[in-house]
Amino acid sequence: MLSSLPPSDISTRLIIKQHSVMQARHMTTTHKDERPDPQDISVLVIHNISLPPNQFDNSYIEDFFVGKLNPTAHPFFKEIHQIRVSAHCVIKRDGEVIQFVPFNERAWHAGVSSFQGRERCNDYSIGIELEGTDDRDYTTKQYDALEQLAQAIMLAYPKITLGRIVGHNDIAPGRKTDPGSSFNWQRLRQGLCF
Repeated sequence: MLSSLPPSDISTRLIIKQHSVMQARHMTTTHKDERPDPQDISVLVIHNISLPPNQFDNSYIEDFFVGKLNPTAHPFFKEIHQIRVSAHCVIKRDGEVIQFVPFNERAWHAGVSSFQGRERCNDYSIGIELEGTDDRDYTTKQYDALEQLAQAIMLAYPKITLGRIVGHNDIAPGRKTDPGSSFNWQRLRQGLCF
């Protein structure tokens, strides 16, 4: 396991080698599979998640993505503990980046989805989860980490351009709402003008 940067030191440039963020904390999940074409990585999808809903700063997201969520730890977990989902990375409230799935593999984050008429976004996208909700502000450390991570992803996977960084709501309209009205798209886009 690679050690992660202290959350306060996100100013250090993130580096992707062999489809992994070198400075991230890495966790192993079986909630993934092979992409049909690992060279076709062309969309970055921003999500949010909080477990239990509207609660932060615990390890339940990590437990959920690795298939070890305890159904007795919270009533909501009885409904979801057997769902097999993942994201490539999660950005915690303190800015820590956790990687679950190498970028050349398919994480199970988008579900039924379509981008510019092309279905099955998991096949060709990278999914980043922010610990948060649709209607609560994300933290400065999360935006800083997301900017760093998105820049590294765009450099490693040049088919991902500013116009191909979208919310879950954009690829699954009517079904999903994240990252929600609290997400500051202008800040992210300005931070990515490099």
